[in-house]
Amino acid sequence: MDRIPPQAYFAGSAVFHYLGPAFAVLLFARVGPLGTGWLRIAAAALVLCAWRRPWPLLREPTLLALGTVLAAMNCCFYLAIDRLALGTVAAIEFLPVIALAALGARSPRNIAALVLAVVGVYMLTGVRLAGEPLGFALAFANAGLFALYIVLGHRVAAASGIDGLAASMLAALVVATPLAGWDALPALDDAVAVAAGIGVGVASSVIPYVCDQLAMARLPRSTYALLVSLLPATATLIGVVVLAQVPSAGELLGVALVVGGVAVHREPAATAPPPARPPAARRGQLPRRRAARLAPRAGRARPPGR
Repeated sequence: MDRIPPQAYFAGSAVFHYLGPAFAVLLFARVGPLGTGWLRIAAAALVLCAWRRPWPLLREPTLLALGTVLAAMNCCFYLAIDRLALGTVAAIEFLPVIALAALGARSPRNIAALVLAVVGVYMLTGVRLAGEPLGFALAFANAGLFALYIVLGHRVAAASGIDGLAASMLAALVVATPLAGWDALPALDDAVAVAAGIGVGVASSVIPYVCDQLAMARLPRSTYALLVSLLPATATLIGVVVLAQVPSAGELLGVALVVGGVAVHREPAATAPPPARPPAARRGQLPRRRAARLAPRAGRARPPGR
């Protein structure tokens, strides 16, 4: 896997990140948004746990936190795309990524990135905000959870990788079951709905999340944020092809501004740590260099009579 460049893993994640949810929208008539989300999480948890068997990691706090974020994020995401266009939800999803970067480094470049993103989100939300307030509230909640997913996902990628992802997905299933499991019960006797739910779980969670872990493990966060700028455009294209959601000119401009904002922002360069001070010499001992200079003199015999 190391021979494959990390950008290729991100490209795979970008395609499946919204391709699976686009097909999931077609399941809403049979299962509903929350039921579809539960089927996705359950299928991904079963596949990943059967593959990786992450049982020793189930008590790790970071993995449990990531599982909670995944459960809440998926529920908010499906409820949002049930009310809004997929491209709109995707564009809103990346605003916290820019905001966090701008707050962390108050450079003119990152402030400009934040302004571009805010204007882009306004172009996407300003026209229809009065009609779908709940949809936009869910989209912004999903955006905050997506920012947490990026932070926790990088930590998991550095510590336990795909094994940690499998444990987190199992934790997500436990959290999501009381929230969305009841909505999936009517579909459990529908073989077509169950098969479609499994397909959505593999396409929406297993493939993109595994690709994310492989990319996050080898990409710095600033590079990852630059690649993230491709996702709103990908979501809009998939929405057009799969769901026939043709965006308006204003929505296309909003997506373009959000993409530009994410592409413009940069994280501050890491500052080199100060050089370590040499350890203090013990009492009664000379520093090594001084002792080395005095050693020849100490070894010389003093002439007799002096």
